[in-house]
Amino acid sequence: MSYRAVFSQIMREYEASRLKAEMLFDERKKNLYASQPRLGELDFQLAKLGASLAQHALASDQLKLEKARSQITAAKQEKSNILAGLGLQNLSVAYKCNICKDTGFTQNSHGAAAHCRCLKQRLISEYYSLSNLDKILTEENFDNYDFRLFTSETNAYEEKSPLQNMQDVYQLASKFVKNFDASYDNLLLYGSAGLGKTFVCHCIAKDLLDRGKTVLYLPAPRLCKLIEDYRFNREALSQPEEMLEAVDNVDLLIIDDLGAEFSTVITAAALFDIINQRLISRKHTLVSTNLSPDEIARIYSERTVSRFLGSYQLIKFFGEDIRCKKKYIDTRI
Repeated sequence: MSYRAVFSQIMREYEASRLKAEMLFDERKKNLYASQPRLGELDFQLAKLGASLAQHALASDQLKLEKARSQITAAKQEKSNILAGLGLQNLSVAYKCNICKDTGFTQNSHGAAAHCRCLKQRLISEYYSLSNLDKILTEENFDNYDFRLFTSETNAYEEKSPLQNMQDVYQLASKFVKNFDASYDNLLLYGSAGLGKTFVCHCIAKDLLDRGKTVLYLPAPRLCKLIEDYRFNREALSQPEEMLEAVDNVDLLIIDDLGAEFSTVITAAALFDIINQRLISRKHTLVSTNLSPDEIARIYSERTVSRFLGSYQLIKFFGEDIRCKKKYIDTRI
């Protein structure tokens, strides 16, 4: 199934959920009003009084206006008392999301339609399912952080051992998740291939998803392809514009394997825009790369490099390739 098909399917499910909730409400209200006819009388009275308010306001009849308001307050209170006597706080539709009322959309500060938080996370979850990342996160998470993969021996180039370093990385990653709402941080994980950078990205993603945060994981090559397709081949784009919107708006954007992408002037400019916009809006970003800071400085624009080096906490990975070690340990268990 394509990303666009997923979006269409989700919107159909939203519609079905909304219609079901409203149908159940209508049925419940019908039965309730049959047993409590006074509720219907009060609703009719409130509607009539509401219409009279506008008439009195236009006529500038302050006395009748205040009287109508007083009658409305009394009718609402009587209705509330009847519902309270039945053990009901109010009579409303039981939507799954009371923010968007199961439409998937709300209004932003400018009054324009915007994706509700529930829809954003639903889309991201479905996108994860398509990429099989949801299965990966069941295995690659903090609970499965295996320190046996790292040696306690130091070398002449580093002040601490790979084991000590990864223990520190674990603490930093855990702190990043724990303080996600309290402080604004961005991380750049760097080091050679096979040292556990992507694993740590998955650990952070899993914990934040479990806490209800919106998280989008994109390998750098896929992000650049998304940008190019949107720019040059929009009609045939299999991924809807919601993906690009998510890049700017998710609580955490993870760009994995930076440097593996085929960079062009357009993708380089777009990468800067993404990084810069998320800094301006104080949205967390996590980047992993096999490049060293010096290599990043040579490959990317001065503006992009300044954002990375000035606004990200750099975390170095070093040691032996743990993929082979993991296979060896797995065969011994």
